[in-house]
Amino acid sequence: MSAGWAVQAQAEAYITLASTTSTENSGLFDAILPQFEDATDIEVRVVAVGTGQAFEIARRGDADSLLVHDTAGEKRFVENGYASERADVMYNDFVLIGPESDPAGIADAQSAAEALADIAEAEAPFASRGDDSGTNRAELRLWESAGVEPGGDWYRELGSGMGPTLNTAAAMDAYVMADRATWVAFENPQNLTLLFEGDEVLFNQYGSLLLSEERHPHLKHDLAEQWHEWLLSDEGQQAIADFEVDGQQLFFPNAK
Repeated sequence: MSAGWAVQAQAEAYITLASTTSTENSGLFDAILPQFEDATDIEVRVVAVGTGQAFEIARRGDADSLLVHDTAGEKRFVENGYASERADVMYNDFVLIGPESDPAGIADAQSAAEALADIAEAEAPFASRGDDSGTNRAELRLWESAGVEPGGDWYRELGSGMGPTLNTAAAMDAYVMADRATWVAFENPQNLTLLFEGDEVLFNQYGSLLLSEERHPHLKHDLAEQWHEWLLSDEGQQAIADFEVDGQQLFFPNAK
């Protein structure tokens, strides 16, 4: 191979990463991907969808790597043979957002479950992503813990990503559960404000998965492993820690 071909091949090295709308909407990838690409000459092309869709893309063999936030689902993904390894990368938390007038009074709730129960009792508008994302899965677990089966005119399942769901909630003066990173980066809050935070059940862990070579031998496993290892390295963890919006750190590295 000539030197020219070698340079061209190196320039075209890339992986497809299936990940979440929260990592994309928050601006995290804009901050950390150039650092990874500078270190490795590997481009990362992100497909940002809900976690459920990201699992499906990876299950079909249409992505080389997976970075999502549904630990139980990720562990099942490994157990079912679609991935060979899963590792903690970083965390943040979910928050409950709503109109400043707070018609359901959730700012005074003692737990996230109580806050959701108050919203249901008041039949106050609630905008749900309804897209099988990690955020949506966490929200549904919270309704279950609150003993509520949400439905009726007050509960709107949108089937959209975090940013569009926040836009709809702002237009409706509705309550919504969001990951903190997307909320902090959101530029159109209108009357919305953060009303409830801090319950340990709102902890939001992100994991990176190495996909199965046996199941999908055609994938770029060597390049994907470099991405996975970089995320877990001191350099990758520092890049995540350094990412801020308006002076606020949005993701907290916790690779073991």
